[in-house]
Amino acid sequence: MSKSTRRNFVKSGATVGLAATAYSRVARAVTRGPRPVIGIVGCGGRSKGLVKGFTDDADVGWACDPDQGHAQSMQETTRAKQTTNDLRRVLDDKSIDAIVVATPDHWHAPAAIMACDAGKHVYVEKPCSHNLREGQLLVKAARRNKVVVQHGTQSRSSSFIANAIQMLQEGMIGEVLMAKGWNVQRRNNIGHADPSTPPAGVDYDTWVGPAELMPFQSNRFHYNWHWWHNFGTGDIGNDGAHEMDMARWGLGVEGLPSSVMAVGGKYYFDDDQQFPDTATCAFEWPGDGTVGRRKQLIFEMRIWSKSYPHNCDTGVEFYGTKGMLFVSKRGKLQMWDDSNQPVSDPKPQNPVTPPRNHQVDFLQSITDDRKPTADIAIGHDSVALIHLANIAVRTGRSLQVDPGHETITNDAIANGMLTRNYRDGGHWSVPVGAG
Repeated sequence: MSKSTRRNFVKSGATVGLAATAYSRVARAVTRGPRPVIGIVGCGGRSKGLVKGFTDDADVGWACDPDQGHAQSMQETTRAKQTTNDLRRVLDDKSIDAIVVATPDHWHAPAAIMACDAGKHVYVEKPCSHNLREGQLLVKAARRNKVVVQHGTQSRSSSFIANAIQMLQEGMIGEVLMAKGWNVQRRNNIGHADPSTPPAGVDYDTWVGPAELMPFQSNRFHYNWHWWHNFGTGDIGNDGAHEMDMARWGLGVEGLPSSVMAVGGKYYFDDDQQFPDTATCAFEWPGDGTVGRRKQLIFEMRIWSKSYPHNCDTGVEFYGTKGMLFVSKRGKLQMWDDSNQPVSDPKPQNPVTPPRNHQVDFLQSITDDRKPTADIAIGHDSVALIHLANIAVRTGRSLQVDPGHETITNDAIANGMLTRNYRDGGHWSVPVGAG
């Protein structure tokens, strides 16, 4: 039975005072019904895949999107009771137990923080933040309000991936000292474009929200926002979020690395995108400083190539003192022993059984009063690698990091990039303390 702090799914007559924030309010008690009610915030492409994991176990109360067509399409798919372009209407609805944030990156943390402060549980797509400071504030909001926040790195709830990590933790390739992940695929050229008028039915001002206001431009709108500093985190933050999370999990490291190096840029695409199409990033955790405790993670990205390691566009290799293991979310796994000989049908001694899917784990963690498999603190630590790598590429400098304070110690300009510039004149969604 859930505790009263899990107030969205539990019968309670109490109200809980919330700290003053950008969206301050008093949490309300909700009488638990037979199924939780969720609000979908961001109804574009990613949300369509996400809702399939929710609709067997939850009802959809709201479809929220600045693009009226997207909101209406989601309503038709899920039978959501209402549509809106304003997140605040969803958070004001006392029947809503949780929200699913599937917006562009620049809205992830602001929407999730507001939801936490409204007493809602949150499933937030990766990456959980547009910058490192927002990630810190989101972790604090989740803990302050005692709500469940699940990060959308679905490999954490994958039986296949979890049992591969279990083999590493059981020492099947010895002490894992190094991991190498990659994201190799051929993206589209987004071309060159000029500012124009937003499509009919789009509330562009709300779409921009807390970010710096820029005129509408077709190649920095739906999906292509990924490649613009104002809205996205590039493919290091897009698909790379999965591989870096898996690599960090298998390495068994916690918190931020102490050293970050990265090189990259636009090697292939002659278009408007601002993030690199090629990057090689390296991170080091010193452990206790003794030999055998230092660990390294390497991430490679080429979004113009179809030449894949292991014939697999995404994956992670783990190098241990007694062998190597390769695993991919595409369902491939191989292991080699200390003599570089293939291990036939490797299996963990103690298999683990994750929940049916990542979304069900989120819902169950609320009713079971536990942390989800990709708790927001885990998400923040993995996503911090994305932000540090992007900063290292943009500045062209190696970074020294203080993991305890989560600051960059050797470069004031780089340290300033741990946050972002928000809309001139402010916006109701900008998190307090983000600047």
